[in-house]
Amino acid sequence: MNTTLPFAKLDAIWVYLAASPLLGLTLTLVAYLIALNVYARAKHNPLANPVLIAVAIVVVALKITDTPYRTYFEGAQFVHFLLGPATVALALPLYRQWNKLRRTALPLIGGLVAGSLTAIVSAVGIAKLFGATHQTLASIAPKSATTPIAMAVADKVGGIPSLTAVLVISTGVFGAVTARWILNLLRVRETEVRGFAIGVASHGIGTARAFQVSEEMGAFAGLGMGLNGVFTAFVVPLLLPTLLGWL
Repeated sequence: MNTTLPFAKLDAIWVYLAASPLLGLTLTLVAYLIALNVYARAKHNPLANPVLIAVAIVVVALKITDTPYRTYFEGAQFVHFLLGPATVALALPLYRQWNKLRRTALPLIGGLVAGSLTAIVSAVGIAKLFGATHQTLASIAPKSATTPIAMAVADKVGGIPSLTAVLVISTGVFGAVTARWILNLLRVRETEVRGFAIGVASHGIGTARAFQVSEEMGAFAGLGMGLNGVFTAFVVPLLLPTLLGWL
């Protein structure tokens, strides 16, 4: 009996799937569904963040199958494309909070400036303290902005966009996991303040976590994410040379 035949067939099937753009799309969706299931079984514990788990599954799968990232992204780009419409859709819950937004506009602007500048200055300062190179400092400076903006800013100021993407995702996951405990420790109780702080510090991943708490918190997190992205895009190219001069 020829036992190698089933394995040969499986190998042929894999070769066919690996050449199809559907591989990246299917792997992404399956990984996230598994991550969501784990998250639900963990009773929505922040430590079981579905984005972190899904990323780990995808990385392991690509490593085991020796699939190039470029091949994977040919299919995953369909999900990537939907990030734009999903971000724009955040305007709807924000519109529903319009009255509260007008009353708190001034404190929110102050929080935006303080939060964004703190994220930039602290990240660059700590990295410089540990001897990071200019490229690394330029890559880490915009890490609290949403990924597309952060990568574009890093490229403009001499950073490495791919490194920035990793730092952005790490920042988002860290914020989504720890934000509740940190805000509770600081005795921040107001829903809109908690949401805005999470959005400024942890962009889209933190915003997704905020929506799991309430629509109001998610709306203000989306606002914080959007404003911080714009603020970071303007401030980092102007501020980074000054910071490097001081440091």
